[in-house]
Amino acid sequence: MRWRLLWLLSAAAGCCCWGLAAGKTLRGGFASAAARREPWRPVAHFQFHGDHAVLCVRIKNVAVAVAKAARLHLFQAQEWQKLDNSVQDHSCTEKFSKAQLTMTVNHTEQNLTVSQIPYPETWYVFYVDKFTCEENYSESEDIQFEMVLLNPDAEGNPLDHFSAGESGLHEFFFLLVLAYFITACIYAQSLWQTIRKRGPMHGVLKVLTIALLLQAGSAFANYLHFSSYSRDGIGAPFMGSLAELCDIISQIQMLYLLLSLCMGWTIGRMKKSHGRPLQWDSSPASTGIAVVVVVTQACILWFLCHPCLATIAVIFREYQREKIITIGVILCQCISMVILYRLFLSHSLYWEVSSLSSVTLPLTISSGHKNRHHF
Repeated sequence: MRWRLLWLLSAAAGCCCWGLAAGKTLRGGFASAAARREPWRPVAHFQFHGDHAVLCVRIKNVAVAVAKAARLHLFQAQEWQKLDNSVQDHSCTEKFSKAQLTMTVNHTEQNLTVSQIPYPETWYVFYVDKFTCEENYSESEDIQFEMVLLNPDAEGNPLDHFSAGESGLHEFFFLLVLAYFITACIYAQSLWQTIRKRGPMHGVLKVLTIALLLQAGSAFANYLHFSSYSRDGIGAPFMGSLAELCDIISQIQMLYLLLSLCMGWTIGRMKKSHGRPLQWDSSPASTGIAVVVVVTQACILWFLCHPCLATIAVIFREYQREKIITIGVILCQCISMVILYRLFLSHSLYWEVSSLSSVTLPLTISSGHKNRHHF
């Protein structure tokens, strides 16, 4: 029951994890059958910004593309939503004719410049050919393609693979990894010495440190993913998945820690059971109480920050929301880590001082000695 609850809550928390950059160098095949079956399904979407954003398309079999009258239609998100809501009022052909930009695919490599964008907005890319809106259809060869979507960099050159909603995340993860490294250089030795003393805070500091290492590993994996993504628009999907996995496991650790503390984990219990320092009564009533208490304590920063930030982000533009949520969640988790470390390290120091004073102070006598001289 206990571990089932942990996994359910951690899975729910994992679903709220920040989204990683989707690959913006796309490879595949334009299929007439798929376009005819789902004409309103975009083949790509991207948040363009600036005056020199570019959509670059490379194809192999030009003759097939020319024979099928292949083309790409680009819609701004707002305009597409208006058309999508009025699908009954427009035919297939009329709907695609209202595209803001159109590219005829008839060369090995073609570029389409997306300019005069007042503010960053999502654009949808649709593949259309002569079979898409027609009833008659015959099997034909797919058009193998590579599509690259680019935004202007700081110098105005169309070389940036990041969409407007992802720009800045690479630099943020670099600074985060750097902060973890500097912090480790300063505090790692003293923290390790505190853990090695195996005082009453040994178990909780160990669990908290594992959660911190997982968070640092997640940040480093995200940095590697975005570093690769900045070069090729694809990134390292394995590193992105590893980052999400580390983050989920870290949240499991934190949930385990908070539930243990809320269920009355104390120094006294720690002394009774050194093998399993973090444990609680698994009765239904106590488990329910623990969940309520966890939701209302340090948990506010760690687990509830995501829905709170998601609510706040609604007042910002669409391209700003993901960055606000991603950066905000990570900073809240880092703050909660600092608060918990300060709390438990201070308790550990208090225990060390108390233990030392009980041995070294001249007027302190043991309970056994007191009983022996009782009168």
